[in-house]
Amino acid sequence: MKLLRVGPVGGEKPACLDADGLLRDLSGVAADFEGEGVSLEALEKIKALDLGSLPVVQGEPRIGAALARVETFYAIGLNYAQHAAEAGMAPPKEPILFNKSASCLAGPNDPLTLPKGSAKSDWEVELGVVIGKRAQNVSVTEALHYVAGYCVINDLSERAYQIERGGQWTKGKSAPGFGPIGPYLVTADEIADPQALGLRLSLNGETVQDNFTSDMIFSVAEIIAHMSEFMALVPGDVIATGTPEGVGMGMTPQRFLQVGDVMELEIDGLGKQRTEVI
Repeated sequence: MKLLRVGPVGGEKPACLDADGLLRDLSGVAADFEGEGVSLEALEKIKALDLGSLPVVQGEPRIGAALARVETFYAIGLNYAQHAAEAGMAPPKEPILFNKSASCLAGPNDPLTLPKGSAKSDWEVELGVVIGKRAQNVSVTEALHYVAGYCVINDLSERAYQIERGGQWTKGKSAPGFGPIGPYLVTADEIADPQALGLRLSLNGETVQDNFTSDMIFSVAEIIAHMSEFMALVPGDVIATGTPEGVGMGMTPQRFLQVGDVMELEIDGLGKQRTEVI
């Protein structure tokens, strides 16, 4: 299923696409998409609904973030072989784990205001993984059974804040609007192999990122299993799994976001985002 949230900022309601591509209103029959609302059990109840009996959402409403909020917003650094190469860094021996602030969530087409003083804001198209079942000390072979679904994420990053200001990467990853998620939360049963997806990002119509999740150094299953050694992942947690080569920091000369720039992102089967810098 393709689940999404529609409506004005702060007034979104849960919805889904039916087999005919009609947008069906789930408010009143399903919880909003957060925490236990995206547990495997909750998603099974939605799949059992007679979607044809639900009201059609009229017009062309704004699409909000695919999740109302996240329990914890995790991210993985340097997880594509070609991205590590463009950064001039050796592939990591274990996944590099950091956090984004939960307050960075944004809709897939919302405009982006750069942080005050930003000079090095950058783009990163990433496969997002949403956890649907508590996972602790799980094996690689069973890890994907804990996934509720997948989504498109732009792991926007202010490189000066991330690298030049000391401390951890979080401060460069967490500004308001730095976590567009969606348009859809696509349930895991629709994605046969998360390591066989094309993902791409264009800036002002020029393709700058274009690769496949097969270039990941650590697979989705390996990431989940590794993280579950150190913490309990819970329903509603989100993991941004890394970005391919083609970020602005890796260009010669380096290139960073300016007012008026438009980013367009897409992952096979997961939909598209369009973000304009204002």
